Amino acid sequence: MKILLIKFWLLIVIIVQLAACGEYGWNNPYAASDAGKNILYSVFSERPKHLDPVQSYSSNEIQFTAQIYEPPLQYHYLKRPFVLIPATAEEIPVVKYFDAEGNQLPDEAHSDDIVYSVYEISIKPGISFQPHPAFVMNEQGDWLYHALSEDALTSIFKLSDFLYTDTRELEAEDYVYQVKRLAHPRLHSPIYGLMADYIVGLKDYAVKLKHAEQNRAEGETYLDLRKYQLEGIKLIDKYTYSIKIHGKYPQFLYWLAMPFFAPIPWEADRFYAQPGLVQKNITLDWYPVGTGPYMLTENDPNLRMVLEKNPNFREEYYPSIGMAEDEKNGLLKDAGKKLPFIDKVVYTREKESIPRWNKFLQGYYDVTGIGSDSFDQAVQLVGQGEATVTQEMEEQGIRLETTVAVSTYYMGFNMLDPVVGGRNKRERESARKLRQAISIAVDYEEFISIFANGRGIPAQSPISPGIVGYRDGRAGINPIVYDWIGDQPQRKSIKTAKILLAEAGYPNGIDRKTGAPLILYFDVTARSSEDRSKLDWMRKQFQKLNIQLVVRSTDYNRFQDKIRKGNAQIFEWGWNADYPDPENFLFLLYGPQRKVGNSGENAVNYDNEEYNQFFEKMKNMEDGPERQLIIDRMVEILRYDAPWLWGYHPKDYGLYHSWYQNVKPNRISNNNLKYFKIDANLRETKRREWNQPVFWPIALISFILVISIIPAVRAFRRHESSAALRAA
Repeated sequence: MKILLIKFWLLIVIIVQLAACGEYGWNNPYAASDAGKNILYSVFSERPKHLDPVQSYSSNEIQFTAQIYEPPLQYHYLKRPFVLIPATAEEIPVVKYFDAEGNQLPDEAHSDDIVYSVYEISIKPGISFQPHPAFVMNEQGDWLYHALSEDALTSIFKLSDFLYTDTRELEAEDYVYQVKRLAHPRLHSPIYGLMADYIVGLKDYAVKLKHAEQNRAEGETYLDLRKYQLEGIKLIDKYTYSIKIHGKYPQFLYWLAMPFFAPIPWEADRFYAQPGLVQKNITLDWYPVGTGPYMLTENDPNLRMVLEKNPNFREEYYPSIGMAEDEKNGLLKDAGKKLPFIDKVVYTREKESIPRWNKFLQGYYDVTGIGSDSFDQAVQLVGQGEATVTQEMEEQGIRLETTVAVSTYYMGFNMLDPVVGGRNKRERESARKLRQAISIAVDYEEFISIFANGRGIPAQSPISPGIVGYRDGRAGINPIVYDWIGDQPQRKSIKTAKILLAEAGYPNGIDRKTGAPLILYFDVTARSSEDRSKLDWMRKQFQKLNIQLVVRSTDYNRFQDKIRKGNAQIFEWGWNADYPDPENFLFLLYGPQRKVGNSGENAVNYDNEEYNQFFEKMKNMEDGPERQLIIDRMVEILRYDAPWLWGYHPKDYGLYHSWYQNVKPNRISNNNLKYFKIDANLRETKRREWNQPVFWPIALISFILVISIIPAVRAFRRHESSAALRAA
C-alpha cells in the first residue's frame, strides 16, 4: 500500500515539474538562458581533423576555418559569376611579369616569355587579431606564456584556462610567416607540392628547414621561420609584401582567397610549440587564432563546437550591390550594415539524419539539408521539374534554396593497387579494362534517382557544370560508358561491360589465373541506415559483373590516413571547387599531385605523362578556344584510363526557417557566416508554438492510477478496522 502511495505522489511531482518547464519547452536541447539570444544553431557530422590553415583542406573543416582566418582576398557574396574582392588587402593585387633578366614585360606578354610573375599585396592598417594568450606580455615586456613550467601547466587543460589574453595589429609579416609554413618539415600541407612548383625557392626552403630541424638544439621545440629567408616572398614594409612565382599562373589570385594564405602570427606558432601544451592537445590544429569575424571558443568535436563573435573584428559592411534578383529576394535589406550580424554559432554533432531532421522541424536547428528519407515530406516538383517546398513546410514558413554545386562525387581506383591499378604494362592494361567495365556497370542514373531524389547530374568528366571547359550534350558524353541515342546519352549494356571484364582477365568475375572469384575492397566512412542502403546498392552493381565487393567502413580521420598512405583499393570521395576554373578539377589527377609520396590532392595516385604535359600547358593559359581544345584532350585521356568512376555533380537543396535571413548558397565562397542574420524573437515564438507539451496522456494515466488505488485504500481500511476489533 505504501509503495502505491509513493508512486502516486512521485507521478504528481513529475507532472508539476513538467508543467513548470513547459513554458520554455521540455524537449529544448539548449540552456534556458540562451532563449531569445542572437545565436545560430547548425550541425556537423564529421569531426574536423585540422584547423591549422596550412594543413586543413576538407569541407568539414573549412566551415570553421573560413570564419576564423582571413586571407587577403575574398569573393563578393552576391555577385555571379564569382568576383574576387579585397578582404584584408587594400585592393586586388596587380600582377607584374618579368623575363629571365628581371626586365618587366607588358601585361599582354606571351606566357612563354614570362619567367616570373610578382604579386604585391598591401593590407589594411588597424586590423587586430582575436584575443589570445600568445600575445600577452608581463610588465617587464617578456612573453608571459611562451615558456611555461610544469607547475604552471598543472592547471591548464584547455585554452580558456589561461587567465590573460591580449592582441596586436595584423602585419604583412604574418602573411609571410604563413607562406613559409607551407614548407615546414613537421607539417604536411596538401598544397605544398603544387605551390613548390610555383613559389620561387619553396622547394629549396623546405630542404633548408628540414636541415634546421635536424640540427636544432636538444629540447628546442620551436622552429623560428623568421630566421630563414624564402626567395619567393619579400617583406616590403609593415603592411606590404610580395610573392614571386615561376612563369604565368592566372589562378594564383584565387589561392589568395583561401585559408592557406591567411596570416599566422609567429607568437601563436611559438606558444603552441611548447611540449606541455602539445601533450594536452592545445595546438593550432585545435585552437585557431585569426582576425576573422568569429573565433572558436569551444571545441568538443564529438559533441559540439562553438564560434563566437571576435570582439576585435575590423570594420566590414554588408554589400550594397548584387544581382538583379537579389533585391527582390530580400538580400539587400541590410546593405551597408556592419558585419557580422550573429553573435554566436553553435554546431552540434549529429551522425544520423532523422534526429537532425526532427530537431529542425521543432525549430532547434535553423537550417538543414534534405536526406532521402525526408525528401518527399519536404519537397515537391512542379511545372518543368521545378522544386518547391510542400504545403506542410510552407505553413511552417520554411523555404527551399537550391543551387547547382560546383562539386563532383566520384569513386576512385587506387592506381598503386596491383589489381585496379597495375604494377607493370600488362597489369595496367588489365586494370584499365576492369575499371572501364565497372564504370559501365555502376548505374549512377539509378543512384541519383534512388538516393539523391534526382538532385544530381551524372558526371562525364571531373569538370562540373558552370566551369569553363565543361561540355554539355553530345559533345560532352563519356564514350567509354555511354552511347548517344535519340538526342540523349544511354549507358552501355552490361554485356559490353562483361566483354571488357573478360578481356581484363576475369571472365564472369573469375580470375583466369587462379580460378578464384574476383574480390574488391571498398573503403567508406558510412554509418547511418541510409549509408547502409547505399552500400547494399553498390554491392549489387558489382554483382552484375559477378564481382564480390567487400566494404571496409571507418571514421573519416582514419579514412584520410588510409588514402594518404595508399592503403585503400577503391573509395568514394568528393571535391568542392576552391575556385571557378577547370584547373581546380583537373589538378586532382595531375601526377605530381599524387597523395602518396607528395601529399597532394591526387587521391588515386594517377600519373599519365601525356596528361601531365597537357596540364602543365593548360594551367597557365587564359580562357579561350586553344585552352578548350587542350582540356578536351585531357578529358579524353581520363575517360579512357578511367582512374575515377565519374559519379555525379550534386544539386544542393537546403531548407531554411523564416527567421534565417540573407542566405545565398554557394560552395566557392566559404566565409559566409558573417552575412547571415537571425530573427531570434521570431524563432523563440515559433519554438514555443511548435513544442507545446501534451499533458493529457499523463493526466489520463494519473486518473487511472487514482481509480485503481481507491479499492486498495478501501480494502486496507477494512483490514485495519478488523485488526483493531480483534485486538479489542
